[in-house]
Order: sequence, then C-alpha cells, then structure tokens
Amino acid sequence: MQLTVWTYEGPPHVGAMRVATAMEGLHYVLHAPQGDTYADLLFTMIERRSKRPPVTYTTFQARDLGGDTAELFKNACHEAYERFKPEAMIVGASCTAELIQDDPGGLAKALNLPIPVIALELPSYQKKENWGAAETFYRLVRALAGPYAPAPGTKRPEREPGRRPVANILGPTALGFRHRDDVTEVIDLLARIGVDVGVVAPMGARPADLARLGNADFNVVLYPETAGVAAQWLKRTFGQPHTTVVPIGVGATRRFIKEVAGLAGLDPGPALDPENSRLPWYSRSVDSTYLTGKRVFVFGDATHALAAAEIATKEFGFELVGLGTYSREFAREVREAAAGYGLEAVIGDDYLDVEEKIAASHPELVLGTQMERHIAKRLGIPCAVISAPVHVQDFPARHSPQMGFEGANVLFDTWVHPLMMGLEEHLLGMFREDFEFRDGVGPSHLGHAGSKSHAPEEKEQASDLALAEPAPVEAISPAPSVEPQKAAAAEPAAWSLEAEKELRKIPFFVRGKARRNTEAYANERAISVITVETLYDAKAHFGR
Repeated sequence: MQLTVWTYEGPPHVGAMRVATAMEGLHYVLHAPQGDTYADLLFTMIERRSKRPPVTYTTFQARDLGGDTAELFKNACHEAYERFKPEAMIVGASCTAELIQDDPGGLAKALNLPIPVIALELPSYQKKENWGAAETFYRLVRALAGPYAPAPGTKRPEREPGRRPVANILGPTALGFRHRDDVTEVIDLLARIGVDVGVVAPMGARPADLARLGNADFNVVLYPETAGVAAQWLKRTFGQPHTTVVPIGVGATRRFIKEVAGLAGLDPGPALDPENSRLPWYSRSVDSTYLTGKRVFVFGDATHALAAAEIATKEFGFELVGLGTYSREFAREVREAAAGYGLEAVIGDDYLDVEEKIAASHPELVLGTQMERHIAKRLGIPCAVISAPVHVQDFPARHSPQMGFEGANVLFDTWVHPLMMGLEEHLLGMFREDFEFRDGVGPSHLGHAGSKSHAPEEKEQASDLALAEPAPVEAISPAPSVEPQKAAAAEPAAWSLEAEKELRKIPFFVRGKARRNTEAYANERAISVITVETLYDAKAHFGR
C-alpha cells in the first residue's frame, strides 16, 4: 500500500458500493470502522444522487476492539433487515475491518435471514475498486441466477419463430462515467436493430431481475471492467454469447451494430445510416483541418483509453504520443494496442509517473481522468475527461453519452473545444501588441467607432486600467489592505516604461488588482519608481 494524495481507484469495497447503489432492493452491510462512511459522499456529492447509498456500517470504534466486534456486525445485519426489508443482502468488510478477521460471511450465514445473503471476499490490500465491482456483480449473478441454470451439457433452445431477440445490458453502475446516458443510447441502438432489452444490470436491476438473466438470447457487455467476469460465467452456464465491441466512436458503433445483428440474426442495415452521426463530417470540415496531426496523450480505464486512442487516430486524425491505463487487469490489451501505435504503454496508478510521461511526450491535448485534468492544467495543456475517476462537473444534468452515434457527437465537442479555446488564447497572446488585437481595443466589427485611435501612451494605460478593474474580481479576491495613514501620507509611486509594458502582459481581468498590489507594495517600502523587479517582487510577496 502506498500513501498518496490522489488515487485512480478506491478499495474494492467502494466497487461493491457502486453495484449496491446502482441496484434496487439490495442492501450492503459493511463491517467498517467509524470514518469509513466517507464513501457516501462519492455518490451524494459527486454523482449528485438524491439519496444515500443502501449501506449499513457497523462503525466500530477503537474502544470496541477489546470487545466483541462480531456481535456488532450481527446486530447491524439484523437491524438493516428489519429497517430496510431488502430482497437480498451482501456483506463484507472494509480494508481496516479485514484486519480483525471477524468473517462477515460466516456470521451473516449463521443469522438465517429469510433472504439471500451473499458474502463478499474482497482482498483490500491486493485488489482495487473496479475489481471489487466486477467481483460483486459476478457473485450476485452467480448466487441469484445460478439456481435457474440448465443442467451441464444441455443445449440452449432455439428462439421461437416470430419472437424478437432479447439482450441483457451488463456493466453500468453507480458512479460510472456517463453510464446512465450510455444505457439510454444503447437501448435506442438495439431498438433500431430490432432487439428488445431484457435486463439492464446492475443499474436499475432488482435481485429478481438478476435471477432471470439466463432468459435472454445474448448479453451486451458495455464495460468489461465491471461485467466481463459475469458475462463469461453466463456464457459457460447458460450458453449465452456476449458482445466484445464497446460502441464508443463512429467506427466502433458500426462494428457493434454488425456484431449485435449477427448474434440476433438480423439485418444491420437500417441502423447503419451514415447520417446518424455528425462526427465524420465535422472531422473532414474546413474548421477542423487545423486539428490534423495534433499530438494527444490518452490515459484512463482500459475501455475508455483504448476507445479514445482509436477515435483520436482514425476519426480525428490526431497523432497518438502516449497511451496508458491504471486498470492492471487489462494491462495486456493496452500494451498490445500501444505497440500497434509504436508506443510503450503506461501501466500503473502513480499519478506522478503519469505526469512525468505526459510532460516528456509534449502533447497538445490530454484525454484522461480528473487527475489528468489537474496535471494538464499545471502543464498548460488543454484536456478533456474521458474516464473515471471524475468530478461532479462530469455528471451533467443533460443527456451526454459517450457511446453510440450521439456519443460520437459529444466526443467531438468535448475533445475539440479545449483545442479551439487553447488556440484562441494562443492567438490573443501572439497578437497582444498588434493594434487590432490588444485587449484595450474595441471589436473590429464595430468599425472605427469601436476602435481606439493611437492615443498617447498615458491615455492607453488609463484605458487599460479602466478595463482591468471589473467588480467581480474585487469582490472575490480583494487586495491585501495597507495601513490607511501610511497610504494617505505616501506619494504614489511612478511606473517605469518597462514596468508598464510588463504590466500589460497580465490578463486584463486581473491587471487592475496587480497594479494596486504593486503600488501598495512600493508605498509600504518607500519605493519611488516601480520597475519590472518591483512588479515581480510584489507578485511573490502577495502570492505567499
């Protein structure tokens, strides 16, 4: 275990919480010390859920370690059943509780509750969140669908003539990156092909729904990190095939449609309409040609990183300069993909190592997680988030999928806009001294009435200062105060020509504050002429 400020994945019991929170009628009793309830915030604050996760914590304290913590767990199970009346229950221990070895599974089994109780063995010191979600979903599917499995060797019956094929959608969880919107988009895609949806799980499913997973003709695996293990078990046990293509990007969506149509025995033609997505046209348009060859670094969970690499190179015309994942369970697939691009994959969960790799590759765009957003900001590189972990801003209220044709449109907007804004900022900086582009000059489309004439330097500075002092900046970040008596008595410091030029390099919306801070700094120290050195000394002083 490594002490770190940021982490790409939480412990495996957080993955179990993602599955439990996504479902209905399921309750999770977690043997955990006081303080582990922090995980609730991941759902109520970041995902903006209206209710807390269906989790009961034993919340034992240090003083309880000398007593019977097993009894605390049994009481918690009884109370959770009586209060919430769940249809099924999962039980397990957090990383801290794992050390005291109370065996939650055995204790819960001895309670003889009148509902299915599934014990989770989640080795917190060897595995992480995505593995925990996959293991939890697999255990639930095996426990609830297993009793309805056919005898080994039984041939799967043919679909009745005239009946529309049915597919389950597997993988979406709570706290998943755009999972809610992806499900909506994929259900629409399946309907266009002519396939009905049986069960969507874990998201929105009840324990009874998991029991009838075997009734579907095949399974659609949206997120292999979560549903891959369960889908393999359903294939072995019920003979259900499952999809292997994740429909992120136009090319992958078209392959997904063909794969689903093949499994369902249907014609994919009606769903392959090239007008379904605007991304291909946008990518070929005049406005996008300047994006060709942009250097891009990709990092995230394996599913989204692999998809982003393909889309970036084949659909946007970018040059891939880095590819990696924190999903060690899929390291082989990512390494193979990276080798195909002539790269060495970045595999690991040390964000400092990822930052080093990003800096060394000199990308013009980073596609990553919330962590890479911070890294790119420090490095001054545009960034778009493509994968969990994410922050609240990546759970928009609007429909914003990543999958399907509409998801491809969202990807185009999300990836291109940071580059366009970066170009705009670059041009503003490049032409800062041009008479048409200075921020003190009015819009060119207003003609001479909107532009300043070449006034003397003093008038230009006064205009710049007037533009540079919007009230919101003052309200948010007032300049440190100076003693009134000293400020009143001191003569205002004069600005040297070089210092004035340096001051105008500061963005106009904070330039007024910079001027006032510098003058206050100079007056406190009886500096009569403000030089470039004074300007930066003042910046360092107030930046402490």
